[in-house]
Amino acid sequence: MFGAACRRCSLLRAQRPPFSSSATSRNVSDGFQHDRQLSGDGQATQRPQRRAERKRRQGGETFLDHVIINIRGGRGGNGCVAFHREKFKPMGPPSGGSGGRGGDVYIMPTPTLTTLSSIPKRTRGLPGAAGQGTWQNGRNAPPTIIKVPLGTVVRELPRDDPRRAKDEWEAEEESLGALSFEERRAKMLENRWVHYPRYEDDNVSRDIFKQAEASLWREERERRWARMQRARNPIHLDLSEVEQEVVDVNAPLALGKTEYMGHLVSRGGNGGLGNPHFLSPINRSPKFATKGQDGERITLELELKIIADIGLVGMPNAGKSTLLRALTGGRARTEVASYAFTTLNPVVGVIRVSDDGTFEGELQGVHVFEETAVEEARMLEEAIEEEPEEADLEPSSDQDISPTVANIPASESSLGPGHHFDILESFRFTIADNPGLISRASEDVGLGHSFLRSIERSHALVYVVDLSGPAPWDELSVLRGELEKYQPGMSEKARLVIANKADLLASDREEQAVAEAKEKFGKLEHYVRTEMAIGGGTGGSTVRMMDVVPISAKFSQNLKKVVGLMQTYVEEARD
Repeated sequence: MFGAACRRCSLLRAQRPPFSSSATSRNVSDGFQHDRQLSGDGQATQRPQRRAERKRRQGGETFLDHVIINIRGGRGGNGCVAFHREKFKPMGPPSGGSGGRGGDVYIMPTPTLTTLSSIPKRTRGLPGAAGQGTWQNGRNAPPTIIKVPLGTVVRELPRDDPRRAKDEWEAEEESLGALSFEERRAKMLENRWVHYPRYEDDNVSRDIFKQAEASLWREERERRWARMQRARNPIHLDLSEVEQEVVDVNAPLALGKTEYMGHLVSRGGNGGLGNPHFLSPINRSPKFATKGQDGERITLELELKIIADIGLVGMPNAGKSTLLRALTGGRARTEVASYAFTTLNPVVGVIRVSDDGTFEGELQGVHVFEETAVEEARMLEEAIEEEPEEADLEPSSDQDISPTVANIPASESSLGPGHHFDILESFRFTIADNPGLISRASEDVGLGHSFLRSIERSHALVYVVDLSGPAPWDELSVLRGELEKYQPGMSEKARLVIANKADLLASDREEQAVAEAKEKFGKLEHYVRTEMAIGGGTGGSTVRMMDVVPISAKFSQNLKKVVGLMQTYVEEARD
């Protein structure tokens, strides 16, 4: 009977629907919703969605590299109003426990994720438990951890950004906007105080309650001022590597080890105070307690920047996806077709190289890479056949078996790609196949910024141009110009120009066609040497020339030289 206030608070908290599930309990797929806004004539008009997001919805792709999330720390548990009762003590002292602290929200990078689509748009920390009678304090809520991919940049939206959600004080002010002064005061008292049953009116009129109320308002002003001071230094995190907590070697042995949870982005609210905290010589029977405080509310902008050693840059249909498939031996699942923008999201492939320069892709036994539809049809025909013929695994005339692989004994002839290549691997690096870049991409045309942000972290950039086109040097000019417009100095990362589709020139091997092909390639080399040189400015830096290599990604020709050059660039960048 005497702990009715505590039980009532516990029941209300148990029946209250949650604001959002925590990020660690479930992953909510990113559903794109059509926002609507009212126009001048009062009709709802469709807001234009981001171009990249609309493209990525096609085909059921779930890659997402930019998202805005709202985070709320857990609310503290309410304090309890109770009095101790036992045999021969009908009028015991106040025994209400304090509420537990709300859960904090952390953000932690993890290498197992590759997209932001699994991150919920709204995340709320777990609430603290309410206090109970017999001096039982509520339990503190465990933290909530939001896991994001490596390479995620976290920014806190400023207060003047219209996308920012209201903080706890602004939300309360909005909810009280239409009330009168007396109604506002009554509502604010209801949000902050817990009263013993049937004693609310008596508590509000007493001087001791007014003193406690003034103390609570003073503490709240201090918290609000501290929050405004923190807003001057908004959160900005670059989560490009997995971090671990450094253990102090001089710490006492009995001190337990704490698990690394990432970066704190939102603090949980403090728990409310039980009625024993208001016990004084003039108030021997306090019949009020405080409610738990709201957790911090914050709006974060998450931007994923793919981490790859080499970034492929080229116009649509330049053959970047085919090149990545040829370098990985078909293991990279990229879409290859004859229309523009077949690659809508960055695809990262791993290149493994042995000591003699042999890379894993040339051991896969596949030397011709067609369009995806053609390859799927061929694989279907092979599966339908009752006795499929064994694939010819012998290399073509333009690809020789390296001495390292040729000297393997017959008993170990199964050594090849996959885990068999582990004994030969001496170096590995990653290559990112990015969506096609077009003119005015720096102005967010085409896939725009969603593509350009994915190559910012690459150690080196490689231009891929179509040598069979009318003017591949014009493509280089456009690519370099758009990189500089988006971020000055980005084009200086370029180290190599790959002239793809060289097999389409002089395919009939006529002398005149061969001479024209050599002349065209020579013109491209001359343009790279004269117009694409890097360095040599006023600072006295040396001029660096880019390498130019003709290849045929479709027939896996001249790829060993490309892999060797890329390995050199990566080694220089890592050193």
